Parts: sequence; C-alpha cells; structure tokens
Amino acid sequence: MTVPRSPAQAASHISLLVRLLVAFHIIIIIASNYLVQIPIDLFGFHSTWGAFSFPFIFLATDLTVRLIGKHEARAVIRRVMIPALVASYVVSVLFDDGRFNGLGALTSFNGLVFRIAFASFAAYALGQLLDIQVFDRLRRRQMQWWVAPAASSIAGQALDTAVFFSVAFWHSSNAYLAQHWVEIGIVDYVIKLAVSMLLFIPLYGMMLGTIVGFMRRRENAALQT
Repeated sequence: MTVPRSPAQAASHISLLVRLLVAFHIIIIIASNYLVQIPIDLFGFHSTWGAFSFPFIFLATDLTVRLIGKHEARAVIRRVMIPALVASYVVSVLFDDGRFNGLGALTSFNGLVFRIAFASFAAYALGQLLDIQVFDRLRRRQMQWWVAPAASSIAGQALDTAVFFSVAFWHSSNAYLAQHWVEIGIVDYVIKLAVSMLLFIPLYGMMLGTIVGFMRRRENAALQT
C-alpha cells in the first residue's frame, strides 16, 4: 500500500501518526490508572472500571503495526513510557480513590499510587511489546484479518494484567485490593478479552477498512493529478 507521493510525505505522515498515537496512549493510561482505583461488583465478582478502558491501547497498537510497521509501534511505546509514568502518578495522586484531593496532595509521596503508576509502566511496556511481536508474526502469515489482533490481544493482555496486578496490589496498603487482587485481576482479564473480542476486534476491522480505503482514494487522486 503506497500512501503519500514522496519519501518526505511518507515520513511526515508516519511522524504525525506516531505523535497522535503517543498522545492517545498516554491519555488511556492515565484514565485507566484512575479508573483502576474505583472497584465495581460485576455479576458478583470484584473488578474495577479500568478493565473497560485499557483495551483501547491494544486496538491502537495493532492498527499501528498493520499500517506502518512494528518498528514504528515500538517507537510509540518508547516515547510513551516515561511521560505516562509521571502523568499517571500525578493524576492518580490528585484523584486518589476517585475524588479530587487538591494540589496539596502532591507535596507528600503516595506509595500506593506510585506502585500503581510503576506497575502500569512495567505492564504497559511488556504487554505492548508482546502484543506487537505476536501480531506482526501472525500478520506476515497472511491469515484472516481478525486472527492477528485476536491472538495478540489474548497474549498481550494476559501478560499486562498479570504484571500490573501483582506489582501494584500484592501486599498493598489498600486492604481491599491486597485481599482481592488475584480475583480482580482474573475478572479484569476476562472483561478485557470480552470487550476486545466483542467490540474492539470488529471495530479494528471497520477502522482498518476505512483507513485503507481513505489512503487508496488519496493515492488514486494523486495519480490523476
């Protein structure tokens, strides 16, 4: 698929896409770190609202690999990690337990929130790298379009969930999370998979078709000028 008309245009296009993806990833990580502090009971199981937001990142990463390659997807992850760690800590401290605590909360170190931010940092890096690797290998085998995003989501989110909940909440100072983190992690993973398979995989297919169609129309228009 040839998109822009020159190497300079191609580089500019990829650079813009990478910047947009970096911003999108950071926003989702911040939101998920906030939402993971808010527990919910789902059909009698313990979980958090963060389970519904984080799969957006896997959708964006898989589209990145499909459209511009795994090296650019890895570049997004490298650019996201440190800003996301800092921003996650700041936002989570300001909104600890789902309520605004005022700017004064930043004057003291919050160990629980730092653990959550660091766990998110580690889980994001490992989970996304595995997602990219699995997705890229399956994509190259020319399987049906849904196989690569489905398999990479299963593998990437399993690693992401295991790393995040074990690092963030094992022997946590939050009694509820320390007691229920294994159950919450399992339910969180099941919810992420359900959301991914029922919503994000079809959405991935729709977005991929729309983007590819748009790029082809631009290419055809460029060839006619």
